[in-house]
Amino acid sequence: MALGWSAGFEAFIGRFAARFPRVESRRRMRCYVRGLLGEVERKNGWTLAEAAGDAGPEGMQRLLNFYAWDTEGVRDDVRAAVVEQIGDAEQGVLIVDETGFLKKGTKSAGVARQYSGTAGRIENSQIGVFLAYASARGRALIDRDLYLPKEWTSDRERCRMAGIDDEVKFATKPVLAQRMISRAVEAGVPFGWVTGDEAYGGDTKLRLWLETMDIAHVLAVPKNAMVVSMELAKVRVDRLVAEVSDDAWERLSCGDGAHGPRCYDWAVVDIRPLRRAEWGHWLLARRSISDPSDIAYYVCFVPVDTTVEELVRVAGSRWAIEESFQTAKNETGLDHYQVRGYEAWYRHITLSMTAAAFLVIIRDTAKKGAPATPTATP
Repeated sequence: MALGWSAGFEAFIGRFAARFPRVESRRRMRCYVRGLLGEVERKNGWTLAEAAGDAGPEGMQRLLNFYAWDTEGVRDDVRAAVVEQIGDAEQGVLIVDETGFLKKGTKSAGVARQYSGTAGRIENSQIGVFLAYASARGRALIDRDLYLPKEWTSDRERCRMAGIDDEVKFATKPVLAQRMISRAVEAGVPFGWVTGDEAYGGDTKLRLWLETMDIAHVLAVPKNAMVVSMELAKVRVDRLVAEVSDDAWERLSCGDGAHGPRCYDWAVVDIRPLRRAEWGHWLLARRSISDPSDIAYYVCFVPVDTTVEELVRVAGSRWAIEESFQTAKNETGLDHYQVRGYEAWYRHITLSMTAAAFLVIIRDTAKKGAPATPTATP
């Protein structure tokens, strides 16, 4: 098993060799990713250096801060490796979400006092917006962008001190999400759906862009979101769902959780009568079984033959990105970095995603009972 794992790792790492023009940077990358897959509790420059047999963290720091290598190219290769292993053109789901990285001080790129879902409150933190890919065979993070608050982008000198180019302008989190979905489309990633929470579903520009791209989506929206009813009136989603009859609700599972099937009551309401042929606009509601006042809402743009069960599956798949965050933080050091620079953040996060992708590949391969030896690409 150990020999199989090592052979698989070497083949996997070989996929990225062309992104590192010098032998030293390639070797450092290999040691860095292998260290991220190790069993040490904290995976920072010191512990990764120790695992590699180095006397200090300087070599690992050079990899993140000074060596010339194609960070975005590695990201593209990670995405390709993931979809090659677990891709599903019909049921694959792209999921957008964010996670916070608690930080001290004011110099780390993008750090600010801002709401962090990780902490559940306003904290001094960086916020990364991520794109995950999920199918029945697994899930993994495939893209990332660092959110820069306006207090950063309006202070160009502060940006320069953190290595942020003048060309990097303010972008909202939904705009960052749209850019990542667009990159996935341009790369030919096979998927059938997009989903995300209220921070993204509540942005009408993102939803309309997805429609123009003919991308089916099930996006959560806040209860006060406005939609157009079949009577051509603007109505709050919670008020529209309040009119649903008791027999319109259907109990379904949106996937298995830690304690078994995640069952809720679900209802679908037609919205937006002015539609394009072959596409439907629906409002999906999810009601807690134990607390009927706890209702979540989703705006759906889908092919007209889509079943309620499929809508429920896509809505439930959003939790895959939470599981991907947990895996990457617990197993591949996603939040263990000690860097301040803009590019260094992207490099560490990308290498952590690389390590997490390897875990997805070997786990899916193990399910099939085949040797864990992912094919290297030239």
